[in-house]
Amino acid sequence: MTTMVRESDVRRHELADFLRSRRERITPEQVGFPRGRRRRTPGLRREEVAQLSAVGVTWYTWLEQARDIQVSPQVLDAIARALLLDSSERTHLFALAGTVDPAPGTPCPTVTPALRQMLEQLEPIPACIQNSRYDILAYNRTYGRLLCDLDALPPEDRNCMILAFTNDDWRAAVADVGDVSRTMAAKFRASMAEHLAEPAWKSLLGRLESVSPEFREVWARHEVIDQGGRTKYIRNAHVGLLHLEHNNLWLGPAAGPRLVSYVPLDDDSRERLEKLQALAVADVSP
Repeated sequence: MTTMVRESDVRRHELADFLRSRRERITPEQVGFPRGRRRRTPGLRREEVAQLSAVGVTWYTWLEQARDIQVSPQVLDAIARALLLDSSERTHLFALAGTVDPAPGTPCPTVTPALRQMLEQLEPIPACIQNSRYDILAYNRTYGRLLCDLDALPPEDRNCMILAFTNDDWRAAVADVGDVSRTMAAKFRASMAEHLAEPAWKSLLGRLESVSPEFREVWARHEVIDQGGRTKYIRNAHVGLLHLEHNNLWLGPAAGPRLVSYVPLDDDSRERLEKLQALAVADVSP
């Protein structure tokens, strides 16, 4: 028993040292932060990693201090993204944490600084980067307030399928939510055909089936639809009704990540998006 405790202690310290080394090698510019004033430590600050990973600063600090705390695979996945880990580093991270990687053997889907800058430049047009599993990997400020407050959600809930079937704010913002959710489920089934045995996909499907009777009913229909754009009406809680065109820009193979944007289709919608952008900027201003 003593040996097991000692090994666990060593593993936590190795994990802490590894996280610290990865954090210190990343410049603020690499992840979209301004450099600002002189920094006392190299690389990112702990609070910046916590912000990028959508976890508490105290919790992340404890992780780097080798405290004996529990960490979920979803949070480790978010930290891997924030620290721009490659596939080998990602494997090492999960091994040190003693946790099963939800997507073993796959590259960590990072968002480059250039893509983050592109998202910012598109404002006030709401835009985000999604993978084929509908995980929201990055988003601009307007998208972050379009359907719900994404900043207030933990990273494991920033998934369009989860939001479409479980988030009250998201569902209230979507006109004809029943038809839209049914369409999303059909697209998800089409995308999942190439990933049926992958743990991350199976985990997401299991979660949807366990929390949403509506999803179970729709999923049982076995409907499939390919990806494509369409016009949408969104009732934003802050600025009112928006008439938008949903577009996908593929960033790699068609089954891979894509940039999703919502382009206004009339002057009123553009003006309301500009107001939404202003509200989002005000929310994050010091």
